[in-house]
Amino acid sequence: MSLFKARDWWSTVLGEKEEFDQGCLCLADVDNTGNGQDKIIVGSFMGYLRIFNPHPVKTGDGAQAEDLLLEVHLRDPILQVEVGKFVSGTEMLHLAVLHSRKLCVYSVSGTLGNVEHGNQYQIKLMYEHNLQRTACNMTYGSFGGVKGRDLICIQSMDGMLMVFEQESYAFGRFLPGSLLPGPLAYSSRTDSFITVSSCQQVESYKYQVLAFATDADKRQETEQQKLGSGKRLVVDWTLNIGEQALDICIVSFNQLASSVFVLGERNFFCLKDNGQIRFMKKLDCSPSCFLPYCSVSEGTMNTLIGNHNNMLHIYQDVTLKWATQLPHIPVAVRVGCLHDLKGVIVTLSDDGHLQCSYLGTDPSLFRAPKVESRELHYDELDIELKELQKIIKDVNKSQGIWPVTEREDDLKVSAMVSPNVDSVSQATDVEVGIDLIPSVTVKVTLQNRLALQKAKLSVYVQPPLVLTCDQFTFEFMGIPRVIQCKFRLPLKLICLPGQPSKTASHKLTIDTNKSPVSLLSLFPGFANQSEDDQVNIMGFRFLGGSRVTLLASKTSQRYRIQSEQFEDLWLITNELIIRLQEYFEKQGIKDFACSFSGSMPLQEYFELIDHHFELRINGEKLEELLSERAVQFRAIQRRLLTRFKDKTPAPLQHLDTLLDGTYKQVIALADAVEENQDNLFQSFTKLRSATHLVILLIGLWQKLSPDQVAILEAAFLPLQQDTQELGWEETVDAAISHLLKTCLSKSSKEQALNLSSQLNIPKDTSRLKKHITLLCDRLAKGGRLCLSTDATAPQIMVMPGGCTTIPESDLEERSIEQDSTELFTNHKHLNLETPLPEVLPLQGLSE
Repeated sequence: MSLFKARDWWSTVLGEKEEFDQGCLCLADVDNTGNGQDKIIVGSFMGYLRIFNPHPVKTGDGAQAEDLLLEVHLRDPILQVEVGKFVSGTEMLHLAVLHSRKLCVYSVSGTLGNVEHGNQYQIKLMYEHNLQRTACNMTYGSFGGVKGRDLICIQSMDGMLMVFEQESYAFGRFLPGSLLPGPLAYSSRTDSFITVSSCQQVESYKYQVLAFATDADKRQETEQQKLGSGKRLVVDWTLNIGEQALDICIVSFNQLASSVFVLGERNFFCLKDNGQIRFMKKLDCSPSCFLPYCSVSEGTMNTLIGNHNNMLHIYQDVTLKWATQLPHIPVAVRVGCLHDLKGVIVTLSDDGHLQCSYLGTDPSLFRAPKVESRELHYDELDIELKELQKIIKDVNKSQGIWPVTEREDDLKVSAMVSPNVDSVSQATDVEVGIDLIPSVTVKVTLQNRLALQKAKLSVYVQPPLVLTCDQFTFEFMGIPRVIQCKFRLPLKLICLPGQPSKTASHKLTIDTNKSPVSLLSLFPGFANQSEDDQVNIMGFRFLGGSRVTLLASKTSQRYRIQSEQFEDLWLITNELIIRLQEYFEKQGIKDFACSFSGSMPLQEYFELIDHHFELRINGEKLEELLSERAVQFRAIQRRLLTRFKDKTPAPLQHLDTLLDGTYKQVIALADAVEENQDNLFQSFTKLRSATHLVILLIGLWQKLSPDQVAILEAAFLPLQQDTQELGWEETVDAAISHLLKTCLSKSSKEQALNLSSQLNIPKDTSRLKKHITLLCDRLAKGGRLCLSTDATAPQIMVMPGGCTTIPESDLEERSIEQDSTELFTNHKHLNLETPLPEVLPLQGLSE
């Protein structure tokens, strides 16, 4: 941060949502007035060309209408603008505009106005060149030592230099080994082009060598190659700078010496004509643009460097002389003479903020008033501080966990789900196995009291559910706002009536405080007509074949859900609880409650975690192998290309066989990566379902409030989708560790431990499983979940008789792992046909 800010002389904002880059700004006397006053020429990627001549009435004024001399829409994106002697037969300045596939040269002229609106400016197309290759950037100069005119050199995206002698095309040459184009500049003293290749080295090519060389890298042979004439293109000198370059600029002290300035990603370099380093400077911030110019001191150079911290640094050689703050990040900087003011700094940002400023300071006229000294009463201050802390705690407790926002009546969103599936399915994939995929229509209603601007409706469903359309946009005018609406989809969308089964690998028992309800009244659409007398048992079949059985006890207030797949239990369990609550609410019963008194099925949950983590590890290994084979494939291609280019044919030495084998390996690995990604997506979906089930059971087990369940959901389900860069395991482990060290901590010693600030994929899942077990153990021993300000204070937990204390070290933690494993993984299933006691003690807590 700088103490001084750039003094704003004139500024404006160009267009709306336009983009700019370093080649889009130029300062020159483009209309040839001859008075030494520069004009500001700006081109945008949207194709707008603007010319400004600022005349602020006072310093800091914005742009006036008469400051804009010309604004023309050229349709094609403008990559770069330059001013020079580009027209033959005259030494007048003309404007060159580079598009992606075209180079246009214009003359800019003004006509004296007869009324108070001022002069009128227009541009006239002198000539244009249609490019056969996509352009990247250009440079100009007196190539070959010509006098009184400038030639243009354009670099294409595939590394070809195209030279234009004003109205005619001269020649084109491919740079050897070019992969990606870099910045390009022309040195008139050495008559050479200087660029930075993708090999991170500065390269210099003589113009005469380019003119007389034949291009050995062309895909098709030219007539000169067929005749055997011409020379090979060789580089004059190179210098490895070890980083990519952002820009190149060449400044001449005099006719005997010039310097090549290269702006890198972390350093900027000053080179001699022969490529030797004159000096270099390591930059503290990431640079965005620069401009070297001759200093008033003999033998030194000044450099303006803008960076991504909104700063503009002025260096004299390697010494920082001045730093000033800008209101934006500059992508282009120029210095010129505007309105008889020399040395005006013109900066342009990528979103169109154009500013003319100068360096300097303004004296501060503010003086701090004298503070009356008074005696401090510390006892009164302590009493006031305690009262304020009490008020803050009371406010946090009354507001709950999530911040309360004011209701907005300007926009209301409601959703109505059709109770029946569509008669004709709208699903893109018609079948899954033997089952037809149904679809359901959701009607979303937007009610607005005021006019809205571009209202966008986004709909999200959890995988594997899909949408026919997930975004809608409505054109209105008004104030933007965000409103959310949640809705439930019918169970019939993914579930069909099925044959119940009395045996299953995974079983859960849900306790209630009311008499059992007939399953036919809870699930009327899933009754099996052939077994109407079986009101206490019902079967469900998911699309794809999985089956779930629901049983209601005849003699007790319990329900059992069982299935062969652990993750399939969640949906039916959750749906059962919701429908029971809705049923008793309709009956006017408000004290209905569900509970879970069985053992927590962590072992089955951990198996799904291990399977998901194993697929992630396999994905990393497959991607590494694919990267290695791709590198090997490219290396073999280069060797084969070298053999084919060689004038003296040499044996291939089975390189073609090796290329074919490597290609097959690359294809096989790519297929394996794609298959592993599909398996990982399915595994993550199963893991999400199992996680929902575990959260539901913990909430029923410990009778958690909705706010506490919301905290568990935020900790266990932080991601909507899983990636290799940020996966479920490390994210959940960090969230659970935070809960264990804050609201579930036993002492201030645990709260002092710092969590890692970077999330990386773990080596295994043992730490995560240990933390999940410890979370359940602390909840069982009286811990509570909260996010209020007093959560960091040590909690006094009232523990049941016979409870051991929560360990404070890893040794103690290991000692209770066996007890915790027995507490949460021993499964005992009760017979629903026999009466059950009303209260079952938790194992290990009351025994």
